[in-house]
Amino acid sequence: MKSLLKQSYNNHAEMRDKSEMEPWKFNERENFLNRLKEEKRTAILEIGAGPGRDSLYFQQQGLDVVCIDLSEEMVRLCRDKGLKAHCMDFYELDFPEEHFDAVYALNCLLHVPKADLDHVLDQILKVLKPNGLFFYGVYGGQDTEGIWEDDTYEPKRFFAMYKDEDLVQIVKRKFIIEDFHTVDMGEGKPHFQSLLLRKHDRS
Repeated sequence: MKSLLKQSYNNHAEMRDKSEMEPWKFNERENFLNRLKEEKRTAILEIGAGPGRDSLYFQQQGLDVVCIDLSEEMVRLCRDKGLKAHCMDFYELDFPEEHFDAVYALNCLLHVPKADLDHVLDQILKVLKPNGLFFYGVYGGQDTEGIWEDDTYEPKRFFAMYKDEDLVQIVKRKFIIEDFHTVDMGEGKPHFQSLLLRKHDRS
């Protein structure tokens, strides 16, 4: 499945790099940046960075940004923007423990099978400093898992979505929930689930 996902994003990397960003995504990103600045957080990891649009924004705001993606083409586009980018699977984050002040994940964890989500969240916990922040954004509001048959991408992508209460129950086992809200995407569509999470302090 990962190889098909990588191929799909390699095939559509240039298109995603040129696409317009929805206004609500600007708001989500800016709100996270404001929290990072309030807490003087500087070292941030973006997982599933795609062409690097958000990582570039954070870097231009003075943060020390590292980004990763499974797709070689996406990593190339990130590096073309002057970003520190690595081709890496977030199932195995190859960074020192407690290395980052914050982790940012926008619409990438929705490709994780439900049976694997705990493992991926543990990887994020491992690289976050105690009291570190984690922005977790995905589409959901419904309980589904599998290949999206109406996907316009080839190969078609796998998506896992959760009802709001189910996702909250999963993340609260591992993180402190500082904020949870949803963004409406229109009638009949999944909504966006926005979570601002904090790693527990060792003390």
